[in-house]
Amino acid sequence: MIRILKLLLQTPSPSGYCMQIMSLISEEAAKLGYQVELTPKGNGIITIQGTDFSSKDVIGLSAHVDTLGAMVRSIKSSGTVRFTPIGGYAMQSVENEYCLIHTRDGRSYEGTVLTTKPSVHVYSDARDWKREEANMEIRIDELVRSKEDTLGLGIGVGDFISWDPRTRVLQNGWIKSRHLDDKASVAALFGLLEWIKRSGTVPTRTIKLIISTYEEVGHGASHIPPDITELIAVDMGAIGDDLSTTEHDVSICAKDSSGPYDYKMTSKLIELAKRENIPHAVDIYPHYGSDATAALRGGSSIRAALIGPGVHASHSMERTHIDAIVNTAVLLLAYVRDQPSE
Repeated sequence: MIRILKLLLQTPSPSGYCMQIMSLISEEAAKLGYQVELTPKGNGIITIQGTDFSSKDVIGLSAHVDTLGAMVRSIKSSGTVRFTPIGGYAMQSVENEYCLIHTRDGRSYEGTVLTTKPSVHVYSDARDWKREEANMEIRIDELVRSKEDTLGLGIGVGDFISWDPRTRVLQNGWIKSRHLDDKASVAALFGLLEWIKRSGTVPTRTIKLIISTYEEVGHGASHIPPDITELIAVDMGAIGDDLSTTEHDVSICAKDSSGPYDYKMTSKLIELAKRENIPHAVDIYPHYGSDATAALRGGSSIRAALIGPGVHASHSMERTHIDAIVNTAVLLLAYVRDQPSE
């Protein structure tokens, strides 16, 4: 799971720019003997056929590879880039971050996110300058002094921008990086796949893994295969305020901004976590939505639940522990191995 996670984190994938990472997903799934079916919008579906061919009770497990990022909004007369966010984050969380600008013709240029008043030696109000979109820009690491210079590089409005993940995997198990939301969960799904392949286990119910590419902008899994009756969205668990999840736990979300998750599924996940002695916490996330939210709002008649590894400082400089990813994979394994309830 750590190997997969490193590969995922090193691959730029802001929402809508997930072609390269979906190729990576397909390659890694093929190594385990699974084929990825790509949907027209770019989501991936991996099917694990169950032993009960007559059953119409298909389990869906979703996680998203798309991340926060940005897009070129305009090019200033100075040659710097004004950007528009992709996904929801505070501007101060990307201030001074390194980035890549991806042109439509396949080139990439490095840059740095700065405020328009980046130096306290020059601007008396640099410290108080409001961190908002209009006051932020990207300094390109090329010889540019004008809008024409930047255009000459092939950079244009609508080009995608990805943040440097700054990934660190420490020997004591801590993992800190941007985009653990939700690549840590994708790594957990691959842990599940690897275990099924290695053990030769065939689940009773068919499982469909959905790797979505537009979750950060709200419609990642808005359309799912119609035979799915239960969907577990696997996404990071938030930490802070009155929440009890830690970076070692698998978080079980009972309710988020879309309302409560399915009572029976959530209760079963809690029961399994207790039965298997899996470190876990049950929390409520009032400022949170998931792929399950998108599926329900897209009209899917499903039962839905939400779990995932605890991640600190979500949508900023995130951190988790390998324990949380392992515990998420183990709880998923317990769920798919458990016989369906009547």
